[in-house]
Amino acid sequence: MNGIATPAGTRDRLSSGFTLIEIMAVVLIIGLLSSLVGFAVFQQVDKGRATAAKAQISSLESVLELYRMDNARFPTSEQGLQALVERSTVSPEPRDFPAGGYLKGGRVPDDPWGEPYQYESPGQNNPHAFDLWSYGADAAPGGDDVNADITNWFDDTIEG
Repeated sequence: MNGIATPAGTRDRLSSGFTLIEIMAVVLIIGLLSSLVGFAVFQQVDKGRATAAKAQISSLESVLELYRMDNARFPTSEQGLQALVERSTVSPEPRDFPAGGYLKGGRVPDDPWGEPYQYESPGQNNPHAFDLWSYGADAAPGGDDVNADITNWFDDTIEG
C-alpha cells in the first residue's frame, strides 16, 4: 500500500462490474434462445391454421348437406359456395332458400390464409357429392407440410 487511505470496499466495488464482452455474450445467448422459441411458435401457428381450415371445411360440408336437404341437390360448380349466402339465379334455382341464407354473417369465409375455398360439384374425387378444398399456405395446388392442400376427400393432409 502506498500510504493513501481508501474507504473499505471501494476497490471491490470498482472491480465487480460486467465487462462489455460478458454483456455481449448474454445478449447473444438470449437472441439465440428467442429465435429458437420464435421458430417453434411459428410452426404451431401454421399447424393451427391448417387445423382451422380442416374445421371450416367440415362446417361447410354440413351447411352444404343442409342445402341439399332443402333443394334435393348440392349447388353446382357454377353456383359455387356463394349459393349458400344468396339465392342463386343460375339454373337449377333452389326450391327452398331460407331468409338470410345458410351462413351467419351473409358471407362465405375465406380459408385461414385469406384465400377463397375451392368448390366443385359434382366432384372429381367425390362424384356423388362435391369436392371442397383449400390450397394451403402457398395458395397453389399440391405442396407439403403447411403448403399441402386441405381437402374433404383426404383425412391425412395435416400431420402432427
